[in-house]
Amino acid sequence: MMGYKPAVVANMVAKFWLVLLGLAFLVSCSDAPKQIRFSGDTMGTTYNITLFSKDPRHSQAEIQKKVETVLAQVNAQMSTYDPESELSRFNQHDSTQPVVISRALERVVSRALEISAQTDGLLDVTVGPLVNLWGFGPQAKPEQVPTPDELHEVRAYVGYDKLTLANHQLAKSHPQVYVDLSTIAKGYGVDRVAYLLDDLDITQYLVEIGGEIRTRGGKPNGKPWRLAVEKPVSTERSVQEVVSFSEGALATSGDYRNFYEENGRRYSHIINPLTAEPIQHNLVSVSVYADDCMSADAYATALLVMGPEQAKAFVTEHQIDTMLVLKTDDGFEEWVSPGFEKLLSDE
Repeated sequence: MMGYKPAVVANMVAKFWLVLLGLAFLVSCSDAPKQIRFSGDTMGTTYNITLFSKDPRHSQAEIQKKVETVLAQVNAQMSTYDPESELSRFNQHDSTQPVVISRALERVVSRALEISAQTDGLLDVTVGPLVNLWGFGPQAKPEQVPTPDELHEVRAYVGYDKLTLANHQLAKSHPQVYVDLSTIAKGYGVDRVAYLLDDLDITQYLVEIGGEIRTRGGKPNGKPWRLAVEKPVSTERSVQEVVSFSEGALATSGDYRNFYEENGRRYSHIINPLTAEPIQHNLVSVSVYADDCMSADAYATALLVMGPEQAKAFVTEHQIDTMLVLKTDDGFEEWVSPGFEKLLSDE
């Protein structure tokens, strides 16, 4: 099965569906571009694509076929559910000897390690074994929380610093290191589809995979794409904010759908790699706007792990366009960076 199911995601995050608003386009003249829309399954979730084109060679069937070929390739490189994928073969490699990897896998791992270093390890693609230990992996929920000894044992082979990437080769310092790219691979998949559409000379499109989005060119009426960020509540689906932009990428990560409670304490699926425990703060949603979806995806995860104050400082220092949603006794409170605030404009 293709996919990145939430159960095994390293640094698990629940990805909010970003609802595309106002897609209807009424053709008022014969030379107006035609709208093409299609969707399908990929990476354990769904994809949705909307594009506009005047080129008669651009048929839905042909474009969808090319898109699904690209997505199948990404999955064959980075899925943890396909035992024959390139990443699965690396994880099965019970040795510290380096392995030659594809340029695509190298690019994603390299970007993940860059952001891991930048965030002092709060983005960590090796955290999967801890996620499993806390009961959010493919195994059933544990009868009790892990003991200190159990956590200590697993932490011996968790840490982004246990991966080395050099000369197109990936190596692990401990044979049991396990890499899961779910916190960045969907964003990369979105980017790959966008690059394909660019190569086809399609200049107005929206690509979405599992809530991660990248757009180009706005809509034919000159208006930007309008997207809704979901309110971080598990009991309903409603809109927190509507954002508008013509070009760029948007990713949202949150903590409200995947958790359990034991002895009066709430255990989130989002694990802090530094403490080896679920996060315990009131930051429940992070939306990041960036040039590429791979970076937006990864930063959204890392910022959610940080918590509100550290995330605000990091966003300010690195000038990342971000919206944070905090849970309070009275509901939800937003903190928006200056760059992201521009996306909330009606213009």
